[in-house]
Amino acid sequence: MTTTTPEITHAPNIEFANVASEDQIESAARALEANGIHTIVAESREEARRIFFTLIPEGAEVFLGASVTLEELGIRDAIEKSGRYDAVRPKMHALDRKTQGREIRKLGSAPDFAAGSVQAVTMDGRVLIASNTGSQLTPYASGAGKVIWVIGAQKIVKDLDEGLRRLNEYALPLEEAHMRQLYNASTAISKILIVNREIRAERSTMIIVKENLGF
Repeated sequence: MTTTTPEITHAPNIEFANVASEDQIESAARALEANGIHTIVAESREEARRIFFTLIPEGAEVFLGASVTLEELGIRDAIEKSGRYDAVRPKMHALDRKTQGREIRKLGSAPDFAAGSVQAVTMDGRVLIASNTGSQLTPYASGAGKVIWVIGAQKIVKDLDEGLRRLNEYALPLEEAHMRQLYNASTAISKILIVNREIRAERSTMIIVKENLGF
């Protein structure tokens, strides 16, 4: 028997598009730092992009999670098309999912660097990442040597409950529209990773941009 995921048709809750205040950004950054996630606040998209590329040396192995944020910053193209980095996703896409599934899983599970965005960051420094396939969750949780996340400041929320609402009421309908436009396919929040703290020193970095960026 085959099943299909119904298309998400509700409009995004625009309250979650509001950029956090300076005080909220500073408070969230302090909480992230206290939870072991090094945090840098960028004034603009241009500054965020510059900071990002100071964190990854040329030639490094990099896995990028699917991210509108990285697309908007031009980071995805720079990593995967410039030839200056050892990009993991193009290698994965070149393999046959039916006959080379093991190789695909191993490539994506333990890269030297994993980068992308998240859907919500709470004021007490917790990070929420939603996924349909879960492909980016393993390197984010433990597999990658280093993790870099870039977020727009509209992703800062009060607490975990509000973060989960943001995932379902805002990020999901926008991602549904994005997937329909690109692939004529639906999506779902099949898996959620919640990072309460990072226990490996200097492993994870969060760049918060003082703009509405991604969703």
